[in-house]
Amino acid sequence: MIDKIKQLAEQLHPEVIAIRRHLHTHPELSFNEYETSAFVQKKLTEYGIPFQNGVADTGVVGFIKGKNPDSRSIALRADMDALPILEENDVPYKSQNEGVMHACGHDAHTASLLGAANILHQVREDLEGTIKLIFQPGEERHPGGASIMIKEGVLENPTPASIIGQHVHPLIPAGTVGFRGGLMMASCDEIYINIYGKGGHGAVPQNCIDPILISAQVLVSLQQIVSRFIDPTVPAVLTFGKINSIGGAPNVIPNKVEIQGTFRMMNEEWRFKTHERIRQIVNNVAESMGGSAEVKILVGYPFLINDEPLTQRCRTGAEEYLGKENVLDLPMRMTAEDFAYFSQKARGCFYRLGVANEARGITSSVHTPTFDIEEESLKIGAGLMAWLAIKELESN
Repeated sequence: MIDKIKQLAEQLHPEVIAIRRHLHTHPELSFNEYETSAFVQKKLTEYGIPFQNGVADTGVVGFIKGKNPDSRSIALRADMDALPILEENDVPYKSQNEGVMHACGHDAHTASLLGAANILHQVREDLEGTIKLIFQPGEERHPGGASIMIKEGVLENPTPASIIGQHVHPLIPAGTVGFRGGLMMASCDEIYINIYGKGGHGAVPQNCIDPILISAQVLVSLQQIVSRFIDPTVPAVLTFGKINSIGGAPNVIPNKVEIQGTFRMMNEEWRFKTHERIRQIVNNVAESMGGSAEVKILVGYPFLINDEPLTQRCRTGAEEYLGKENVLDLPMRMTAEDFAYFSQKARGCFYRLGVANEARGITSSVHTPTFDIEEESLKIGAGLMAWLAIKELESN
């Protein structure tokens, strides 16, 4: 079977590249993936794969049904949305939607899953059970398309015993993949703080309540949370990336300062304890200096945890498919991914597909205007995902 999968992946590679290039040329933002969704449906129809559309509006769920389709089920997932970035690459498949770009590789994810779907459909008579193909919208935007699809029943009828997701990774070379069992990626919350004071002339600060000074003290105090409040065994990051005074000038003390940041963590209990601590510190510091404050915390994705036994099975399958030397260990990352919603509901394995090629200058990070992938990686992207699905279906 592994030889058959590799032969099909090789045979379908040009088509998977063409799919990826089409999607890259026509990117769409989160929850607006209407043309992308229609394209996915068109391809599934061409392959003869039944599907359900309209899940989370633009989401699509395909079904590979083998023998005894009700006996067992697993799921494969790919996200479809792009980012609000102006592409700078000079390539034939450059984005034609100005200011929108597939700068996180979701075009490659969707192309790989379509390739895997084609392969799996061709070998369906040798499979036992059902494989769900989840084409998900809105990974890049709160509240995350995964959470909406779950609410709309994507993990029901049938309920998959496990779910596997793949993401491009420009830090490892094309031809390799990376795995990590257990804690993989962090939760992600957005912090919005407004500090209010009493503005006035900068030459007479004694007649004012300076929200800039209050903000400075708030930021210094908040930076002690990770080192002095949170359990040191729990990975956590608190970063503030934007501060802006409303109405200030070199000689004008403003009435208001706005602060924005991000909080990331690997523990749900400590996550929400820390939310309360943030509110306490901000309000107490502001009041102690004569001002006031508002704190809004936008709760984002939970932390992503890879099921250890499932991840080990997938790693073993990858070693069989690629050779042990091409399967790498990955570190924990404090970035976030809404696949985490799936990993909180079912046994999940989220792994990385190497897409870098230093010789060709393909090394840019995701979320940058020069991000691209080595398209040879798509052969692995489609073939390995199909192979892992077969292996996992057999184990359930």
